[in-house]
Amino acid sequence: MRTIEELEDFMTEPSKQLVKDIEQVDGDIMILGVSGKMGPTLAKMAKRAVDQSGIEKKVIGVARFSEKGLQEELESLGIETIRADLLKEDDLSSLPYAKNIIYMAGTKFGTVGNEHYTWAMNAYLPGRVAEKFKDSRIVSFSTGNVYPFTNVASNDCTEDIPPNPVGEYAQSCLGRERILTYFSKKYETPMVIFRLNYSIDLRYGVLLEVAKQVYHDKQIDLTMGNVNVIWQGDANEYAIRSLLHTNHPPKIVNATGPETLSIKWLAKEFGKRMGKEPLFIHSESPTALLNNASNAHKLFGYPKVTVQQMIDLIADWVVKGGHTINKPTHFQEREGAF
Repeated sequence: MRTIEELEDFMTEPSKQLVKDIEQVDGDIMILGVSGKMGPTLAKMAKRAVDQSGIEKKVIGVARFSEKGLQEELESLGIETIRADLLKEDDLSSLPYAKNIIYMAGTKFGTVGNEHYTWAMNAYLPGRVAEKFKDSRIVSFSTGNVYPFTNVASNDCTEDIPPNPVGEYAQSCLGRERILTYFSKKYETPMVIFRLNYSIDLRYGVLLEVAKQVYHDKQIDLTMGNVNVIWQGDANEYAIRSLLHTNHPPKIVNATGPETLSIKWLAKEFGKRMGKEPLFIHSESPTALLNNASNAHKLFGYPKVTVQQMIDLIADWVVKGGHTINKPTHFQEREGAF
């Protein structure tokens, strides 16, 4: 895989099951916050699934579109776009009705020192959206950061584990979930809360960060010694297919891969492919921020892209100098300060 075009074509190819499921989703699909890291590929996958199904259904992307060229790119693929700042009441109220909402708006990095904005985006705005779209079905992205640290040996952090978020970012994300649950109960709005840990793209993500550290002979901190990951294409498919599983009160869906992965093992795997010897500091903690997604695997099947495939693709991408996005995950953070 040599180009972004090849990457996105591979990442946005819908499975036969997604095409089948999208035929059963009545109404148009509106993606709020489509211009983030995952939104463009999710929109493209949804549009390709709609086209392959042969049904009439709009895919609409809403965002501020601060990235030059993205709005035009989506429109060239048949995805309708609306430029809007969701925190502006006039912009939000003027949005058209859509039966299906995939809610991706939110903020994470830069929370320290800007906590008020994080809470406005992650906890206040979801309530306004839930009122606006009370007659829709809503799949809202959330994060596994709402969970407490989990023992690595057991990784029993299923949807039944009570949240216990560390730090204001994670607390604000739990705020989002609580506010959405309030409006789901008030209006009987069917929802899914989609708790994701960690989406993998060749251009960003935990695996890329580890690969770059290995390739550039940087020390790798093992304190947060384990992680869950899922290929971004698989995560996008899970999210779109979740539209058929909304409920009130909201159904919680953990979304990640089936493995609990050792950072040390990942680094060594990258080292083998790059001809490098990884450099490590500190030792693994017995706990980590983990996510048991066995229920999602029952609903949607196992991810189609395996960990070894991701390692192969990312190692090759890094060695060849592929384009990357400077949006680090800070997965090593144990104090919740983002």
